[in-house]
Amino acid sequence: MTPAPEPMPAAGPVLVLGIGNLLWADEGFGVRCIEQLNRTHVMAPGVMLMDGGTQGLYLLHHVQAARRLIVFDAIDYGLPPGTLKLVRDDDVPCFTGVRKMSLHQTGFQDVLSAASLLGATPEAMLLIGVQAGELEDWGGSLTAVVRAQLDPAVAIALDQLAAWGVPATARPTASGTALLGPGLDIVAYETGRPDAATACRDRDDRFYRG
Repeated sequence: MTPAPEPMPAAGPVLVLGIGNLLWADEGFGVRCIEQLNRTHVMAPGVMLMDGGTQGLYLLHHVQAARRLIVFDAIDYGLPPGTLKLVRDDDVPCFTGVRKMSLHQTGFQDVLSAASLLGATPEAMLLIGVQAGELEDWGGSLTAVVRAQLDPAVAIALDQLAAWGVPATARPTASGTALLGPGLDIVAYETGRPDAATACRDRDDRFYRG
């Protein structure tokens, strides 16, 4: 699971995008990857990190402006939970009717389709996806098997950036400026949320009774 072996010269802006919803357990994988990458590394000039959340078409102008695109996201491809899968370039589905891979693909499909129709799509794309395990835990965080893939996924992105000629620089200490809002960084989120029993998560019958 390594980036393309032949380096590509940097040409224009590079967008590194994390997609997901922190409140739905493993759906937050993409955003957590961006958070970790920002915390541990300084990007080269021309490389932008972005928490794309669930913004859908609001990401269009950012995608149009990018010459290279890396996307972190949770996927649903029938793999064992925590499995990383890489999808590149034209294999990243852009149009409706293809098998759903990303849990947010409907919205991001629309973004890529719109960019294509407008004649401005990235020259190179890499989707770094992880097979989600838990999606029904409202207010939950990443499961252990998915969280264990944060470092490998970030390492893949760092290798790809270096191959594109825009290597990131490791911070002396992992203390980058937070990209997320107050209380949403992974440390605050983990320490501040109640446990499953107190929060009545996991399909509590008192709230989900028909």
